[in-house]
Amino acid sequence: MAQRPRPIPETDRRWSEGRLADRAYSRIVEIINEDDLRVGDRLPAESRLAEMFGMSRTIIREALVRLAADGITEARRGAGSYVMRRPSERLGAHMPLSDLSATLGTYEVRFVLEAEASRLAAMRRSSEQLAAIEGALQGLRRALLSDAPAHDEDWELHHAIVMATANTAFVSAFEHLHDEVMRILKAGVDISRSRPPDAIEAMMREHEMVVEAIRAQDADGAALAMRWHLSQGRKRLMP
Repeated sequence: MAQRPRPIPETDRRWSEGRLADRAYSRIVEIINEDDLRVGDRLPAESRLAEMFGMSRTIIREALVRLAADGITEARRGAGSYVMRRPSERLGAHMPLSDLSATLGTYEVRFVLEAEASRLAAMRRSSEQLAAIEGALQGLRRALLSDAPAHDEDWELHHAIVMATANTAFVSAFEHLHDEVMRILKAGVDISRSRPPDAIEAMMREHEMVVEAIRAQDADGAALAMRWHLSQGRKRLMP
């Protein structure tokens, strides 16, 4: 007697759907770039995208939700989805388009993880940890104001802040994001340096605001400053 096929576990099914949504996300970005859609242009309808990609409308809808969360598109009730921002063409030098959804998705984790880490760092940091944070800030300033790569220094500052939580779970979670975060840091510095000097100055000031709040032991201010820095960082990846 033939065995009946085992049902696909719910976790495996959701993982598969998530990967399909990543592919749909990338394909939609390709349409924006290759069809030279501008800000305010309307994307093809969900049904048309599903037909083009050979995917369900549920998968297309999930991809559009992610694109909206990343500030690339905007859904308008009864009118479809519209282009809000175009990812910088320089992003392609730092990550394949197929990885764009997953890499930008780390911002959602970082908003929670690093904002709370900054809050705890302001409350718990020792004098030695504050010195490490301020030293990392100085290293980042030197790198940003030169032509040298600055992503390692950027990572060191964020890592020093997480270390000051005195909670190894925060450190492990942050270090787990290392590869995705480093891609973003490299791309952010590269894109900012292609723009007027005030882009780098703004990046530096955002970091200073976080450190100033930690120095003053202003927990809420540190969390808010970190969220602001991360939100601005995500915007910098767009033209």
